Amino acid sequence: MTKLTTVSTIMRVVLGILFLAHGISKLQMGLGNVDAWFSSMGVPGFLAYIVATLELAGGIMLIIGLFTRVVSVIFTIMLIGAIVTMKLSVGLLGNDQMAGYELDLSFMLVSIYLIFAEPTPLSIDQALLKKRSA
Repeated sequence: MTKLTTVSTIMRVVLGILFLAHGISKLQMGLGNVDAWFSSMGVPGFLAYIVATLELAGGIMLIIGLFTRVVSVIFTIMLIGAIVTMKLSVGLLGNDQMAGYELDLSFMLVSIYLIFAEPTPLSIDQALLKKRSA
């Protein structure tokens, strides 16, 4: 594996772990509470369930390298939505009540990178690509 492949794999797996952790965190808080928080921010509460599901399933999919590009596109859209609807008003670094969007930007940059990166050897995407070309 080249250095670029190694870094791409690490980025994919770490981003997957981070999104999985965010999804688990939402479950631990209780989705009803996350629903209420979303609603208090002017975002439809039902999106809490969708976001938690995407973070959990998408995180796992990134960790194993399954449909990496599709998941990364979904995460990029979700992060843009989070920034615009919830975090833009508190600024880049946030305030005493809420974090800013610096972490969202970082996650988004990694997601965008993964959209364009080639599948790495340690991924199901690569195995599917090899199988398809055989």
